[in-house]
Amino acid sequence: MKTVLIPTDFSANALHALQYAQELYKCERACFFVLHAYAEQVYGEFGANPQEEVDAVKKVIKEQTRKKLDQMLEPIMGTPPNPLHNFEAIACFDSLVDGINDVVDEMNIDLVIMGTKGETSDHKTTFGSYTIEVFKYVKCPVLAVPEGFQYRQPKSILFPTDYMLPYKRRELKLLDDLASKFKSEVQCLYITDFDELSPRQEDNKRFLEGTLSRSYLHFETAPIKNRAEAIMEQLEQKGTDMLVMVNSRHSFFEDMLYRSTVDLLSLKLKIPFLVMQNLNR
Repeated sequence: MKTVLIPTDFSANALHALQYAQELYKCERACFFVLHAYAEQVYGEFGANPQEEVDAVKKVIKEQTRKKLDQMLEPIMGTPPNPLHNFEAIACFDSLVDGINDVVDEMNIDLVIMGTKGETSDHKTTFGSYTIEVFKYVKCPVLAVPEGFQYRQPKSILFPTDYMLPYKRRELKLLDDLASKFKSEVQCLYITDFDELSPRQEDNKRFLEGTLSRSYLHFETAPIKNRAEAIMEQLEQKGTDMLVMVNSRHSFFEDMLYRSTVDLLSLKLKIPFLVMQNLNR
C-alpha cells in the first residue's frame, strides 16, 4: 500500500492537491494522511502569549481543526468511495515542517503531495513560502501541484541532472514506479558545455539507468545558461507533464533556491513539481 501525506490549510489549493493525489493513485491501494499543523494559530504572530491563554486557545483550535478535517474528508471520499483508498485525518500541534517530518517517520510516508500555495500566499507566484520550506527541509519526496492544474497522466517527465549525485535508490524507485505505471518518458537533461562525463558522472548515470529500468529513459544535453530558463525552454518544447529535481547540497535545485533563480519557475511553472530528497531514510 502506498502511503501519501497531504498537508492542508483548508484552502482550495490544498483540496485540489488531495484530489490530484486520488487521481494519481486511482488504481492502487493507498492510504492518504491529511495533516493540519496548527501551532502558529495557537501562538499567534509573535508567540508571546501567556501559557494559560495558550492552553485555552490550543484546546479550541484543536477541536475546530478536527471538525474541519472531518468536513473536508466527507465529500472527498466519493460516492461510492474508492475501495482501494483509506483516509486518516491528523491534527497536530506543531510547525508545518516538523509536523510533516514526524508523520513521515511514524507512518513511513512514500510521498508528500501539497498545493503550491495557501490562502495567504502571493497570487503572483506559483510557490508560497511554506511550499519552499517543505521542499528544503522535509525528509521525503514532495510533489507540489499548481493551482488550477487539470489532472493528466504524467506521460512526459523532465529530470534535470548533472550526474554528480549518488542518488538514493528509494527516491528513484518512486520515480520509476510512477513512470512505469503510466508508461512515461523520462528525459534526463544535462545542462553543460562539455562533451564528456567524468568517471563519477558515468557511474551515477549508469546507476540511474539501472534504477529507472522500467522507464523510457532519454538522455539529452543543453548548453549552459540560466538554469531556470533552460528548464523552462525544455518544458515548453516537450509539452512536459511533470518536472522532477533532487534537493541536495550542491545540486541544481539548491543552487536555484539559494540564488533565487527559482523565481522564474515560480512565475511560469504550471505543471506538478516533484522534489526528491537525497537523504537516508
